[in-house]
Amino acid sequence: MRIIDNIQEVNSLHWKLLLQTSKTRSFFQSRECYDLYAANPSFMQPFCFAVEDVGQLKGVIVGYIQRDGGRVKRYLSRRAIINSGPLLADDISDEALFMLLIECRKRLQGKAIYVECRNFEDYSQHKDVFEHCGFKYVPHLNFHIDTTSEEIVNRNLGKSRKRDIKTSFRDGAEIVEHPTIDEVREFYAILSDLYIHKVKTPLYPISFFERLYQQDYSKFLFVRLNGRIVGGTVCICLSGYAVYEWFACGEDGVHKNIYPSTVATYAGIRYAAQNGFQHFDMMGAGKPNEGYGVRDFKAKFGGQLVEHGRFINVINPLLYIVGKLGVKLLKKFN
Repeated sequence: MRIIDNIQEVNSLHWKLLLQTSKTRSFFQSRECYDLYAANPSFMQPFCFAVEDVGQLKGVIVGYIQRDGGRVKRYLSRRAIINSGPLLADDISDEALFMLLIECRKRLQGKAIYVECRNFEDYSQHKDVFEHCGFKYVPHLNFHIDTTSEEIVNRNLGKSRKRDIKTSFRDGAEIVEHPTIDEVREFYAILSDLYIHKVKTPLYPISFFERLYQQDYSKFLFVRLNGRIVGGTVCICLSGYAVYEWFACGEDGVHKNIYPSTVATYAGIRYAAQNGFQHFDMMGAGKPNEGYGVRDFKAKFGGQLVEHGRFINVINPLLYIVGKLGVKLLKKFN
């Protein structure tokens, strides 16, 4: 059994095969995603670890270390994010997974305060191994929308969503399937305003979106009204499997009878159904038993509510507590 910490040593053919067959596959555990992270070194530091067993690739972890703000905040906000959770062979042994997780934590020590796996698929059969390695399970919800056909999409779509979409189209909204780079910048201005005033977490710089716009695996779908962009969605695609809604926003409540966020998300779902994807992943719907307006919004698109949760491993408990308190204070007073 061998742990690999140099991405150049990961067998590319075995990696691609794992992405085609694994029950935990996602775009975010691909070489293409690693390269996307690596192309943006100013705000994310990528990492990749893998495990081989008898010469066969059994697991891959792709993630990035992120820091925000000034010198002190950057020090206290260092976290390692593993979007979608590790890519695991269906027959990976507990021993191989244990080694992969332990080495991941070991090699991130000193670089990150904590490691967070944001699961998009079901890891319940591996939960004991994660917990044995110090990864605590935290409940977290998501929606998966069946996009195996447009008929299924339209049948499952909530009545209020259908009404809002119909009204928006009637009053002049249109979907932009191939936006220009200038329209990408218009969209970014709306998204940035959302993150500053409501989300209150750092947003990737415009350069990230400009690079993403150039990639074949991305799909930018915008909503235009009277010649200007009023909303949109940025999706990532894993061929034949899933479309992931990474970013979405809209000038909701600004234009009479126009619902940009609803139209944008619908455009992404429709795109998935028209292009042979199994499901549309909404990438998060908050914690159970906590009010969350975004979850209420997403629920009306007819998806299946799933709880695949997150695994968190705190490397430095003291800095973790201080960092969480600092983030809460910053959100409160900003």
